Amino acid sequence: MHSLDKEYPFLMKYFNNGIKAGQKNIAHCILFYGSDIQAQYDLALEIARMLNCTGDHTESCQCLNCKWIRENNHPAVLTISKVDNKPSDDTSKTVISIDQARMIKNDLLVTSDYHRVLIFCDKDKEGNLQGLNQQNFQSDAANALLKTFEEPPSNTTFFFLTKDKSDVITTVVSRAQCFYVPSMKDEDRDYSLVKDAMDGYLELERNEVLDFNDKILDIAKMVDPLEVFTQMQNYLEALLKSNLDNMALKVKLISDIKAVETAKKEYRLNINIQTIIETLSIREDKKNDRQNRNYSPISKNCR
Repeated sequence: MHSLDKEYPFLMKYFNNGIKAGQKNIAHCILFYGSDIQAQYDLALEIARMLNCTGDHTESCQCLNCKWIRENNHPAVLTISKVDNKPSDDTSKTVISIDQARMIKNDLLVTSDYHRVLIFCDKDKEGNLQGLNQQNFQSDAANALLKTFEEPPSNTTFFFLTKDKSDVITTVVSRAQCFYVPSMKDEDRDYSLVKDAMDGYLELERNEVLDFNDKILDIAKMVDPLEVFTQMQNYLEALLKSNLDNMALKVKLISDIKAVETAKKEYRLNINIQTIIETLSIREDKKNDRQNRNYSPISKNCR
């Protein structure tokens, strides 16, 4: 498995601190979103391992629980999808079903010595991980579990994996603590449309911001603005991957990725595209510009 501590230090530190406190003080419902569902799944498994570890609590611990979870074979760490952990008489193949939801509720009534972790996601025909959406995790199944999500049994954590928070019904999102998980895979990133406009954006002076806005707006007039915003996020993720050791810059880049996510949401609400771009706050914070300008360019193996 790739080094989650290096790729996602803020997330890993956050969950490490909550779990090491002895109280297992993390949210009952956690939603990960971003383009890399496999990375989200790996994070959920690692947190499940940390919650169930009975050994030395290191990344390489060899206790039985840690071994089971690394092998994805732990009895209390379950993948919930349209093809995983369904009742034997459930013939639905396209959704997490309401019968499946009822089975989960009943199973959770039985006490467990383990910390139970249920990871909700989707899979394609080949078994590859996919994100939740309102087609594969519909309101009837989700609503059947809302009370359980809200007041789960002790030692139970739910994870929801999706590409975009708006793909999951709001009643689930509102009950979850949400974390953006940037992709670290080069092949996921196409930012060819916005590269010329985005290059050097960290070095913009105040009098250059309007020109930057105009460039992005011109691109958004030619293609779907949602694709423009996605490619902006891809560019920022590629820049993030090239600067994993620059802690101050990582904070800014993650903040900027979230700002573009907000822009997507505003566009879906039919807010004027020019207004969205003019208020998109990804320009440099002048307080930190000297510190953040010491950055590495995007690696050549990124597109």
